[in-house]
Amino acid sequence: MSTLEVRELECFLALADELHFGRTGERLYVSQSRVSQLLAALERRLGARLVERTSRRVRLTPFGESFLAELRPSYGELAAVVSRAQERARGLTGTLRIGFQGTATSYLMRAIEAFRREHAHIRPHLVEIPLSDPFGALRRGDVDTAVVLLPVAEPDLELGPVFSEQRQTLAVSVRHPYASRDRLSAAELRGADLIAPAAPAPSYWRAAQAPGAAGGPAVATLQEGLTLVAADIGAMLLCRPSADYHARDDIVFVPVDGLPESALGVVWRGGGDTAAVRAFAGSVAVARPVSGGAPPIRGGAPRSGSSRTPAP
Repeated sequence: MSTLEVRELECFLALADELHFGRTGERLYVSQSRVSQLLAALERRLGARLVERTSRRVRLTPFGESFLAELRPSYGELAAVVSRAQERARGLTGTLRIGFQGTATSYLMRAIEAFRREHAHIRPHLVEIPLSDPFGALRRGDVDTAVVLLPVAEPDLELGPVFSEQRQTLAVSVRHPYASRDRLSAAELRGADLIAPAAPAPSYWRAAQAPGAAGGPAVATLQEGLTLVAADIGAMLLCRPSADYHARDDIVFVPVDGLPESALGVVWRGGGDTAAVRAFAGSVAVARPVSGGAPPIRGGAPRSGSSRTPAP
């Protein structure tokens, strides 16, 4: 074992797969003659032939077949040990606490699935954060990163990938005068008594979620807002996929023209961009987006399993 060369083992494993010296060299980025040298060195070390080679074919000897059967699982375990050690050294281990508002989006879930495939030694833990306090959990250290509605203008926080840009709709009771409309203009929101997120969300952020709202109801959670909408106590802006997901018999969602699209962003504390946070942000950045758009959603529409987004 003191003279064992891992490269010789790697060469033998690759040759056992390829059964061709040229292809093995290409796979290992070495010359064909180097493959022959590595194999010969391993055979001398073991004291037996591993491969029979003629001008027409390459095949393992019976001894080579036996050695391969024992080597492959052992080498796999060794490679896994090294990989786990590398991830620990980079901080890619343990638990990553991810905050989200309202409902975890299908886009977010795809990103988490990709993140788990790439970083199996990090366990994502999803934490719901209140609509009325998008940044508090980050500042308290309750989560390591969060997916929140834009805008984000906090000097102590950093904004990563932005995604899920979606058209906005107005949620109104089936008894509301706007319930029969096919679409609304942004100017007409002034007559809708908009429901806004409550404090401690920053005033600029609350204004973005309920533009022009003055003296209307304020809520801590999305479900509180939808309950007030159903009771015809106010109206609430939601992005289109949120409307799809939260469709119910007593609420109508009417598209609104002239508003900026709703969007989500990945946020973390300044200086808190650990290796795990960066890896998660990278997974979000490459996840495939889901686009919105469609006519009004009337009560009783089925929930869309492919476009669940958080909050308004």
